[in-house]
Amino acid sequence: MPPLHILWRDEHLVAVYKPAGWLVHRTGLDAGETRFVVQTLRNQLGQHVYPVHRLDKGTCGVLVMALHSAAARALSQAFAQGATHKRYLAMVRGWAPESMEVDHALKPDDASADAAVQDAHTRFRRLALLTLPEASDARFATTRASLVEAMPTTGRRHQIRRHLKHMAHPIIGDATHGKGPINRWWAERLGQQRLWLHAWRLAVPHPETGAALVFDSGLQWPARGSPTAVTANAVQTNNGMAAPTADWQRLLARLPWQASSGAH
Repeated sequence: MPPLHILWRDEHLVAVYKPAGWLVHRTGLDAGETRFVVQTLRNQLGQHVYPVHRLDKGTCGVLVMALHSAAARALSQAFAQGATHKRYLAMVRGWAPESMEVDHALKPDDASADAAVQDAHTRFRRLALLTLPEASDARFATTRASLVEAMPTTGRRHQIRRHLKHMAHPIIGDATHGKGPINRWWAERLGQQRLWLHAWRLAVPHPETGAALVFDSGLQWPARGSPTAVTANAVQTNNGMAAPTADWQRLLARLPWQASSGAH
């Protein structure tokens, strides 16, 4: 099992890059999976680690773990009380509006029909547009997509994915909330089937001092005026290994994205 890329660490917590396709911890819902962040990181660091939030299996990017029980309590409380700030990047179907604010309550995915809904709020900002002269849907002559920044202020399961579906801009590669034929078209074109959702940045209060910590995934947004320019070290590390963000850097570099005004 390859080691996880560590973004930051002290004696209280560690921030890692979670690869797409990995589960945070073992679950009976995906009994055939063998890649787990908790177990791999525990073996890598030689100590117990405590999950304090989660990312979906298909989502890649910043994930924080506590290194002792007191830090786990403090960090879990910060997430529960909304004292953290999350920023995601998603590739979605169609041309999304320049900005969207979605205040749409959600039931848990596995809830009964009479279960109460939970408040859910997400802000979205469009960063780039794409038009390809090929049809992924027989109803249209071209294929459109957008890159959107998502900033959830609540933490419901699959919240970003479900809110983008609600706005008729599902995430490309979302097998649960997206469109199968379009997902397959994109998978063939890009050479891989995956959920195009990335945990880009996470801000949390330090569990011991309360100081603001900001963890960045390392994904490089292309230089202004050159939406496809990506440096070589964005897809390869100094030791020649593929960078954790390589899939996303190639996505930005290979397609003719048109940056929206004000994007980074």
